[in-house]
Amino acid sequence: MSYDRYADRYGTDVLGGSSASGAPTGSAHHRRPVESKPRAAETGLVVEDVETGWVGAVTRVEKSGGMHVVVLEDRKGRTRTFGLGPGFWVDGQPVVLVPPIMRPTKTSNGRTASGSRAVVGARAQVARGSRIWVEGKHDAELVEKVWGDDLRIEGVVVEMLDGVDNLEEALAEFGPTPDRRVGVLVDHLVPGSKEQRLTDAALRTVPAGTVKVLGHPYVDVWQAVKPARVGLQSWPTIERGTEWKHGILRELGWPCESQADVARAWQRILRSVRSFADLEPSLLGRVEELIDYVTAPA
Repeated sequence: MSYDRYADRYGTDVLGGSSASGAPTGSAHHRRPVESKPRAAETGLVVEDVETGWVGAVTRVEKSGGMHVVVLEDRKGRTRTFGLGPGFWVDGQPVVLVPPIMRPTKTSNGRTASGSRAVVGARAQVARGSRIWVEGKHDAELVEKVWGDDLRIEGVVVEMLDGVDNLEEALAEFGPTPDRRVGVLVDHLVPGSKEQRLTDAALRTVPAGTVKVLGHPYVDVWQAVKPARVGLQSWPTIERGTEWKHGILRELGWPCESQADVARAWQRILRSVRSFADLEPSLLGRVEELIDYVTAPA
């Protein structure tokens, strides 16, 4: 997405209006004020907060402290929360941000990508205190694509952990309770692994019954996509010492020289996922179990 159009926040001199021919039209007091129009805060929409000048893309809308808020992420990955309503600009025009209407992604049989029955026209529910944490961006995007409709109906927010190494620190900061539980999805969670040792240590620091850690056996969430979706019979084994994603891209014959190549490859893989049927059962079961865990009554 591009933020370049916001380089000049307010364009030319607001007091020096001109006609289509370039002739001055007189004082701004003689022009009809621009009316703010309602605009749904859809994910990815680039918005400017007029008061602070903050420009960012909508990442989510939730309810906090009795009011709807929108979380905006700027080009550097920083996030900031604002109350929905007036005071925003989109494409140089004033808007009133309103909660988005859910548009479930239906399959041919009227179900969502996760296999649930689609609920047409439902609004996203107020976000729960409980959360689901995943290790990285690719995990989050895959969960959103397949389970996004379900998560919005349930009011469940998925957040990135940026690696299981940060789990103990993140749990200490979050402070899980029976009413604010955390479900964690971990890559390569197998007996004897570093991931298993880190999660075991983190779980010893929190009250029992407030955190559930589940994982899949794959080195990376890419492997949770059935290999046939990218033209493979099986995901190849990459030798030790080779960065896994780069090794996979070389095996596929795809560009692999830069991080941009990796990002483009992931988007290609993600586009190949149409529904839960394109994912391995070992991931499906774990995500479904975590959703049940964080939505169950305390």
